[in-house]
Amino acid sequence: MQTRFSTRRFLVAPAALTAALLTLTACGAGTTDSTTAAGNDAAGPTIRIGVGVDAAYTPFFLADAEGLWAKHGVNVQLVQFGQGSEGVNNLIAGQVQMSGNSDTTTISMLQQSPDLRSLLVYEQSGKYLKVVLGPKVTSPAKIRKMAVAPGLSEMAATRFLESKDIDPKSVQFITADPPEIPALMKKGDIDAYVLWEPWPTKGVEQGGRVLENTGAYGVTYAQWLLAKSDWLKSNTDVAAKVAEALEEAARLTESDPQSAAEATEKAVKVPAAQTVTAIKEIDFGVRDFTDADLKGYEQTAQFVLDSGKVKAKPDVTAVVQRGWFTDHVKGS
Repeated sequence: MQTRFSTRRFLVAPAALTAALLTLTACGAGTTDSTTAAGNDAAGPTIRIGVGVDAAYTPFFLADAEGLWAKHGVNVQLVQFGQGSEGVNNLIAGQVQMSGNSDTTTISMLQQSPDLRSLLVYEQSGKYLKVVLGPKVTSPAKIRKMAVAPGLSEMAATRFLESKDIDPKSVQFITADPPEIPALMKKGDIDAYVLWEPWPTKGVEQGGRVLENTGAYGVTYAQWLLAKSDWLKSNTDVAAKVAEALEEAARLTESDPQSAAEATEKAVKVPAAQTVTAIKEIDFGVRDFTDADLKGYEQTAQFVLDSGKVKAKPDVTAVVQRGWFTDHVKGS
């Protein structure tokens, strides 16, 4: 997801992602293959796509439920991961052929795999990620420890602190998997966190409170559809069919949130009502990259370099495929 800031941009450094897959309350298993009969009616090989287990991946689940993959002539098997970054790790390893993931987190991972290619944006939002304060934290000034997940969460936490004139170096960042974080807050081990749903809602259930969303301090994200360059070169037509189906699914998500939410609940056990609320917070729609996107991505890459976490600036221009959706998807 590209993260846009109203002033400066901040990004966390690449972090080693766990090999063990998460067990989430939302889905019951860290990694799950899901298919539908309709999704396997098309000719050709099965394309495995890595997805997360929250509402950010609703168009994928809706496409599965409605048979849109087969409608557009492609077989798709969705492979669920606890976090989108795990899907990208499996894309790098060749275990899946495509994946969805945040722009910010993907940029932080480019040192691991500079041959990643981002084909399009399929959603963006400044409302889906939220700042959660613990039960005893009366104001941001009282924050001493924040839990973060590597990538977008840690960047959003950094930006939040700076927006409140708090030096991020004065706050201890504790890296944890999202499902663990609300419990850490309840126990008093952390004071706050910034995460996507359902973890803010889980935090409220544990006695915390949502202070604001990231858009309140100028941070938005976008979600990318990813492939590797070698696979994409040999499978451009297949990738275009996936993009066609995803584009239709994104439109249907906006026009029929209830059906999209029911598909998500069936796929990953997130309550439908929760997804309906999330759809109101997210702008779903497939599009090409803009000049503003590229400017933001370059700033992010420069921050990664300046942070000393990488030896060379990530080459975002090679990763982001300008105009790919328009060029390859009929009717775009």
